[in-house]
Amino acid sequence: MVTIEHEYLLELVRNDPSLVATLMAKAGIPTPAFDAAELGTCDFTDRRPTEYRADTVVVFKRKGKPVHAIVLEVQRQPDKGKKWSWPVYISTLRAIRKCPVTLLVFCENPATALDCARPIDMGHPGWILKPIVVDPSKVPKITDLDQAINHPELTALSTIVYGDPDTPEGMEVLRTFVRAALKRPPDQPSYAELVLMLVPNFDIARLAEEAGMAVTIEDAMEHPFVRQWVEFGEAKGEARGEARGEARGEAKSIITMLHLRGVAISPEDEERIRSCTDHDVLDDWLSKVLKVHNVDELFD
Repeated sequence: MVTIEHEYLLELVRNDPSLVATLMAKAGIPTPAFDAAELGTCDFTDRRPTEYRADTVVVFKRKGKPVHAIVLEVQRQPDKGKKWSWPVYISTLRAIRKCPVTLLVFCENPATALDCARPIDMGHPGWILKPIVVDPSKVPKITDLDQAINHPELTALSTIVYGDPDTPEGMEVLRTFVRAALKRPPDQPSYAELVLMLVPNFDIARLAEEAGMAVTIEDAMEHPFVRQWVEFGEAKGEARGEARGEARGEAKSIITMLHLRGVAISPEDEERIRSCTDHDVLDDWLSKVLKVHNVDELFD
């Protein structure tokens, strides 16, 4: 099942494809000069029944022509089948885009990273595929306010990886994230929903107090970020209850995320979500809510 832990990096890269260049640089792999980064097709299915689909593809362009492409895969645990599918991704994308292709694998823990970094012997003499693997330690730690404001996707990733209210360093990362969100232009995403779901034990009231930040009713009225933070905090609180409370919390989170992403939802559809008590259905909707463009896609 698709989970938010698997999807969050992909969501950030979909909004800012150049983010993979930062991860590549941290892995010691330079990318060629480019003036545009765009998403490419993730579907590498051939005419046979087997389906090959990568997590995300980013294509770097210079003067409108592809100069390099990245296949980004997120691995939360080892998967022996990848040694067969990853070469297909690279060779197919190379043939389609007519440019060099790199496989970049993001792993959540060192054991998975070690497994994914194993060279893949292609059988042809000298042809060894060595995946480029990065783990959370390669993510830049963002504590500079200007950098945080100018690079919201990288800042969100940094906060998810390093944000820890129980350590001074983690508090500094969280403080930077909140301050940047309050100063960021209204048309830029804050990614508060991702951070709230993925950073454990987060309490904006505690953060505001320890950071010396006064978050008032006026702030909530002026900054949508504060409102959504409170709404998600309430939803998470409900989700910690008994089975019925968990369903209410999940339903509220789904509705809130749809509103935050600007997805139109009718009162009837909202009631359908609120009245649902089937946790399998709610989990399915939660796995889709960050990717759908309309409510019909959510219910499919």
